[in-house]
Amino acid sequence: MSSAGKSLLVTALCRIFARYGLHVAPFKAQNMSNNAAVCADGGEIGRAQYTQALAAGIAPAVQMNPVLLKPEADARSQVIVNGRVWTTVSARSYYERKQALWQHVTTALDSLREQVDLVVIEGAGSPVELNLKRGDIVNMAVARYAQAPVLLAGDIDRGGIFAQLLGTLWLLDDAERSLVRGLIVNKFRGDPTLFTDGISMLEERGGVPVLGVVPYIHDHGMPEEDAVAVEEQRHHLAPTDQIDLAVVRLPRISNFDDFDSLQAEAGVSVRYVSRTDDLGTPHAVIIPGTKSTIADLTWLQAAGLAAQIQQLASAGTPVVGICGGYQMLGNSVRDPQHVESSVEMASGLGLLPLQTTFSGDKSTRQTQDRITFGIGWLSEIEGQILTGYEIHMGQTNGSIPWLAETSSAISANGRVWGCYLHGLFQNTSLRRAWLHSLGWRGSTGANITLDARFDALADHVEAALNMAALAQIVGL
Repeated sequence: MSSAGKSLLVTALCRIFARYGLHVAPFKAQNMSNNAAVCADGGEIGRAQYTQALAAGIAPAVQMNPVLLKPEADARSQVIVNGRVWTTVSARSYYERKQALWQHVTTALDSLREQVDLVVIEGAGSPVELNLKRGDIVNMAVARYAQAPVLLAGDIDRGGIFAQLLGTLWLLDDAERSLVRGLIVNKFRGDPTLFTDGISMLEERGGVPVLGVVPYIHDHGMPEEDAVAVEEQRHHLAPTDQIDLAVVRLPRISNFDDFDSLQAEAGVSVRYVSRTDDLGTPHAVIIPGTKSTIADLTWLQAAGLAAQIQQLASAGTPVVGICGGYQMLGNSVRDPQHVESSVEMASGLGLLPLQTTFSGDKSTRQTQDRITFGIGWLSEIEGQILTGYEIHMGQTNGSIPWLAETSSAISANGRVWGCYLHGLFQNTSLRRAWLHSLGWRGSTGANITLDARFDALADHVEAALNMAALAQIVGL
């Protein structure tokens, strides 16, 4: 099922097998997520597959996620094929087109298999959604095409681990079941020896070995695949001794992993808010990216959050906008060609003198840019180079830019600012300079590197799995 931990396990396996000396690549035929990343050629793939490629020690490529669905509404998504916008369709229309996408899936997988020693394939949701199996292009259809051994992972933290794993096995047809070579009990809390009887029961009734019981991983530092993790977060107030950052949980929030590096800093609390009662008086408000700027701007205003953010800004609270959130900071957002909305114009928050106009072109690129205007907290890092990536529709024009090339703007007092650059806060100098301006007195030392996080994750999973059995399954 979704959120069983498949993405994290694939990340760990990519790292483990890469450390064994294999040339490894991740693959997910179809991903549904607004948490996307940009490859070197400008193509979009799911953030999870991008991260998995880094864990494997290779450059992310569009073949690793040939079909990416980016929801724009409850029943409509933008479809990215081989890294580029293909079309925007309703859910019903998409299912009618799935067979046309199968060729792209198999071509991408075949290409990867020619380039590497091992491909670690991730499914999506459940492989036994019976009403959807006929159009499956991501789960057992891919496994059968590749004749790949399959591992089933269940989430014991949610309960029902026997129903999850045994139920899935029993609902697979004979040909699919023959591919299942192991079970993984994931997210176990407490003493794993207490589940010894459970392992025996799973193996006896399922006829498949349990390869391991993986303990629950707290603060793993990996980007979440989709917004489920944000939606499940309960509102909480930040401790009084921490910097309180309130991120607006927009209905169509995207690229919320932009804030992981803020959350990782000691003494910083990042909380997601969607109601006026929850916003309070944070040290700063962040408006994140969104797949539908005008729709989420309308929601922001209807929810009363827009007026509340404007009041906070007028009282001196810093407000930051990234990508779609940056567009919302301006005076207006226009969509004369109805690229993303039936509404031609919406009024923004009016916190920066900006105007955004949508067109049919989509900007997707990795970016390296220089800070050219050092006002306020930016003065100590003026001239420094920032790295990140852009994924956006629309062009934004205004005054007082602070980046040399990427669209950006900052208020005269330096408190309200924004830009199109995702991954902005991964730049340590900028992140800490801004936090210091909020009163943060945290460490000025080195960060834990992403490589170190990959190794820690791999160590954790490797210790929990029967790697000898897994190596035999893989054919090592």
